[in-house]
Amino acid sequence: MTAVDLIAAVLRVVLAVLFVGMGVAHFVPSVARGMRAMIPPMFRRPGWPSPHVLVVLTGLCEILGGIGLLVPGLRLVVGVLLVLFLIAVFPANAYAAANPERFGRAAIPLVPRLVGQVVLGALVLLAAFG
Repeated sequence: MTAVDLIAAVLRVVLAVLFVGMGVAHFVPSVARGMRAMIPPMFRRPGWPSPHVLVVLTGLCEILGGIGLLVPGLRLVVGVLLVLFLIAVFPANAYAAANPERFGRAAIPLVPRLVGQVVLGALVLLAAFG
């Protein structure tokens, strides 16, 4: 095993723990309540899934994505899907950033949040393809 392989393996485990942990947090009532509030108004339309359903689905995506990073046959596809997931949930983070008086500490300013999402996406791809 090369140093790059070792780094990628450790990174996969760290990211798996991160994604599974964040996914599980979606099912903690107090955390889920805050996440439901972060769903932007443009996603609260008739015929669209409710904020509760969206929070449950995103939690499941994070849990399955974290586990999938550890499965060699799924790793590449899961890595790409996790990056798409990070893009898909970014509007909720941007909405929270635009409303700091409502979301407090969850309202990470937009630019640092965007940089963090890009770095996280890059790390996911490194772990998946590394």
